[in-house]
Amino acid sequence: METTIIISLLVSAYLIGSIPTAVWWGKRFYGIDVREFGSGNAGATNTFRVLGKKAGIPVLIIDIVKGILATSLAFLSPYAFDSNQFVNLELGLGIAALVGHIFPVFAGFRGGKGVATILGVVICLTPFTSLLVLFVFLSVLIVSKYVSLSSMLAGVSFPLILNLVLKNTNETLMIFSIFVAVMLIVTHKKNITRLWKRQESKTYLFARKAA
Repeated sequence: METTIIISLLVSAYLIGSIPTAVWWGKRFYGIDVREFGSGNAGATNTFRVLGKKAGIPVLIIDIVKGILATSLAFLSPYAFDSNQFVNLELGLGIAALVGHIFPVFAGFRGGKGVATILGVVICLTPFTSLLVLFVFLSVLIVSKYVSLSSMLAGVSFPLILNLVLKNTNETLMIFSIFVAVMLIVTHKKNITRLWKRQESKTYLFARKAA
């Protein structure tokens, strides 16, 4: 019975992660599949790049909520809230949602890079860490105007803040934080190339670029 519940929760988390927010939002309100433009990814970053802030902000928020909802499914499990089993299940659900976002069953398995969804997962796992990571992201974005660079540096800061600054002692969470940092670097390889060549598009969060 317990195994059936856990499998059901993992499948549900994957399906939540599979909701292709950027694709559906772009098609519904702009008649555009964002995967056909920009970087070709179905995520908040490419939505900002292709459709602008009015589309990018809601897509970002919804993708974050996806991570929160998927991870929160752990409360439907038979595990005690403060147990290692509960935390491990949260991590499993978060990873399932991330896989869903990257390979969404509702959008031909062509999704995004999962940055916003990961943030939602981290918010559930360790709220204070997520605030510090978000501060890093916004600080880099305001200064550099590059969402990709902000995402990578925020991802790298996650294990540093969690394990070195906040002294995390949960080994599974430690491994997850390192996995997140490595994954964000790997999935942004093309962005790194464009940044190096100074070809990466900028995002002006608070003001438009002057003509």
